[in-house]
This record gives sequence, C-alpha cells and structure tokens, in this order.
Amino acid sequence: MLKLAVFLSLIWALTLLYGEMFSFWVPFLSCSWPHPSTSSSMTDGVDHQRDYVKIAVLTDPQLMDRTSLHLAPKSFALEVAQFYTDLYMRRAFLSSILPSKPDIILFLGDYFDGGPFLSDEEWQESWSRFKHIFDIDMLEQTTNIKLYYLAGNHDIGYAAFHSRMPEVIKRYEKAFGERNYQFTAGKVDFITIDAQTLDGHPQNNITPATWEFVKNVSNHLSSNPRVLLTHIPLYRPDQTACGSYRSSSIINQRINRAAQDKEILYQNYITEKGTNDLLDSIKPALILSGHDHDQCTVIHKSKYGSVEEHTLGTISWQQGNLFPSYMLLSASSLILPNGSMSADAISTKVCFLPVQLYIYIWYILLFVITLLIAVFWPTSGVLFPNYLDGFLRNVRGLISSSFWGGGKKLKSEDEIYEYEEIWDAEGSMHLIKKTFKVSSTCSSDSASVERGNAIMRSVARKQETDTSNPADVTLHIGSDTAVKALPRTNKSATKMVIRRLVRTLCIITIVAAFNIPLYMMLLFKDWIDK
Repeated sequence: MLKLAVFLSLIWALTLLYGEMFSFWVPFLSCSWPHPSTSSSMTDGVDHQRDYVKIAVLTDPQLMDRTSLHLAPKSFALEVAQFYTDLYMRRAFLSSILPSKPDIILFLGDYFDGGPFLSDEEWQESWSRFKHIFDIDMLEQTTNIKLYYLAGNHDIGYAAFHSRMPEVIKRYEKAFGERNYQFTAGKVDFITIDAQTLDGHPQNNITPATWEFVKNVSNHLSSNPRVLLTHIPLYRPDQTACGSYRSSSIINQRINRAAQDKEILYQNYITEKGTNDLLDSIKPALILSGHDHDQCTVIHKSKYGSVEEHTLGTISWQQGNLFPSYMLLSASSLILPNGSMSADAISTKVCFLPVQLYIYIWYILLFVITLLIAVFWPTSGVLFPNYLDGFLRNVRGLISSSFWGGGKKLKSEDEIYEYEEIWDAEGSMHLIKKTFKVSSTCSSDSASVERGNAIMRSVARKQETDTSNPADVTLHIGSDTAVKALPRTNKSATKMVIRRLVRTLCIITIVAAFNIPLYMMLLFKDWIDK
C-alpha cells in the first residue's frame, strides 16, 4: 500500500508542477523574438539583438468584477473566480513574457470588465489588482521597460457614455494617461487612437478631438514606418476569413445606437467610413487591435496599397477564448546605407499560453484514476482482471444477501438445480446439489457408485430399501455448502470490502497530505509580490 501511495503521490506532484508552473515556461522556451532573416549580415557572428526594439503586446485582460458573472460583490464564488483568473494572467506575465526581456510592454485596452459602471472605490480596487497582476510598480521603479496603454470600451465605454459620464474618461486618464498619442520605438512610429470616439457625433467635443489628432499625424512628415494601434478592429466585410489562428466563429459587423441621440452604445468594428479615413490619413504599415478576444488576420485595401491588421486574442482564460495569447513584435533600429528602411522593419509573432481548462480537466481525470487504482489495485501478485472479477462477485453476493436474505437464495437454487441423496456407511443421508441436470434415461435401478465408505444410489431405490427403518435416517441438507458457507462468505466479503475502503482512504490521505501543501505553495509562490 505504501509503495502504491508513494507512486501516486509522485504522479500528482509532477502533474501539479507542470500544470501550475512548467506549462507557463513553454511559451517562453518555444516562442522567440521574430528578427527578420534579411537583417544585415546575420551570419557574420555578431549579435544583432540590439538592432531591434523588442515589444510585448497584450490585450483584453478584463479583470472580473461584479458585472462579469452577475454575482454579489465580495461573494465567495466571485472571489474564487477573480483569484484564479488573476493568477493565470500573473503567471503568464511573470513566467512567459517577462523572461523574454522586452524593452516595451504595450497594452491594447480593456483592462477592467465593468470599468464605466464601477464606483470609484471599485475602480480603484480593480486598478490595484491590475498593477499587482502585471507588476506595474516593480517595472516602473526597478527596470527600464516602458509601458504604453490604449483605451478600450470596457475602460471608458462608447460615445453614448462619454456625454453622460464624462468622469469615466477623467478617471481613466488619471491612471493610464492620454488616449491619443504617438511614440517611437527604434525607427518605427506607433500611433495610438481612442477608437471608441471615432464614430461619435461631430458635435461631441471628444470625437472632434480624436480626428484632430489624426489630422496632425497625417500632416507630420516622417520616413519611419507607422503602426496604427486601435482597440476596436477596422471594418471588414461580413464573413471575412481570419486566418488559421482563429478558434471561434467569425463575428460580423454590429453597431447598436441609443434611441434618443443615436450615439453608439456598442460596436465590434469601426465603420467603413472611419476605417478608410484612418488608412488614408495615417498610411500605416501595420495595424494592431484587440476587442474581439480571438485571433484574426486580415488585409485592408487603401489607395496607398495593402496593409495587414492583426487582431490579438485575450490574455485571460475567462474571456471566451480557450487559447489565450500575446504577441512579440520586433521594431527595427537600423537604417539602410541609402537612408531607407528595410521592407521587414516590423516583424511579429503570436505566442500561445497554456490552455487552463484542459489542465483542470486533467486534474479531474487524474483524481478519478487515482480513486479507481486505490480501490481495485491488487494487494498481492494476483492478476488484476481476476482480482477485479472476484472482488465484484463478492460485492454482488454481499448486496444480494443483505437485501433478500439467505433463505430466499436457497429457495431460488432449489428451483434451478437438482439434488441427489448420498447415504454413507452409517446410514445418514446427505443431499448433494448436482451441477448438471442428469437425464432420466441415463439412470438404472441397479446402478451404484462406491466412493470410500459412501454408496450413491438413486432416490427411488433407497426409498424402497429403507422405508422400514426411517428412524435411523439423519437428514443433513447442504450442511457444509449452502447453509453454513453462505454466512461465512458474506462475512468474508464484508471484511474484504471494509479493508478495501480503509486502504483507499489511507492512500488518498497520503497522496493529499503530500500534494495539497505542494499545490498551495505553487499557488502563493506566484501570487505573492517578489
């Protein structure tokens, strides 16, 4: 039993180590920075890593709150859901993304799930959770990694919210900064747009401010390639294919407007007019977006040529995508001898994180397997199939005797089997159950079989011979088989089942005693601030 318990404990320990720690190392080990192969003399033996600015791109963490599952605030169920969702993202960030040593971390929006609807106290609590998950304070104080943020609809809402709740935007800008801005990484310009305001009414002050920013960018001459950053993806025709990375069905264009002022309440893509104006004004070489929670790669046509858009999947495993992901982007710092940029100055690679749901399903299956092994594993060298068959037969016999009793069992047997009388040398008669039914044509009045000192005769012949002396007959009906053996069998089966249950409990206790502390240690190892 001890060897079996130790073996199962080791299996569980390896499973927990992989599910809670090693699986988050796999993206870092298998997903490297996408440096272009046409880089200047990559084969000259010199490390050209600094020829590129390394940017990690994340989107849609959408920290769960009371608006996510319609659970009561501070309820146990909500707290558990928040903890495991936050823990997954923190592990992904600390074990998969930070070890890649990015120079810049870029967030594409939707940091909170119910941002516009949260009270100031709830919003501050979500902001504290966000900083803890992504170690914001540590990054800002002890590293040279730069952080850039993009506003999402779950952070500030759409155009209809802006006129009714202007404080939502002020609250966002106080924590995350400006909503429309640009920055340069290497020799690449990044243009950040508040997409939630693009399709609002021109009378709204916020919408004209965004388009004024776009106009200024358009008028600014620059030889650097541009990357357009927008939380809401650009317009694409319905049923547009999204590429091989897509795991969910295609979502078509949808815009909901308020009944009174027709302001936008929800949109999953920027309108076609807004998309064309952006492409013509900014002339991007690449577009990055979020919002959809799943991967999508499309090609847009503009009067300046084709441009590719990457819609990134969410980094959270609780936002409708089984395959969370992030992106590694390399922005070139090199200028060719003729003063131009290489055609592959911007390179991207999508990295997928562990499938948390599969890990939990494996935990459940392993628990069931552990329970079955603990119950049915043989204690000696008995072959497992034979042992299992015998164990189940004893359990069935125990259940039958408990519910219907031994007498009824004997009565049932009498109806199925035949019995034969055996007379021993002392004149006592014994009834012996016959295994097979003997045909009447095979018996004879003169037939007899001698076994030791007992003579077997047919029932009819013995009755004719000894009817004159009935007092000497002692009747033993199955004294050694049916009557006495059944209670002993039931008693033995009961002991066997009890021993099995006790052994199972002991094995499960040993496995739990070893692995529960390991599991708790792995949980809080990642959760506690470094």
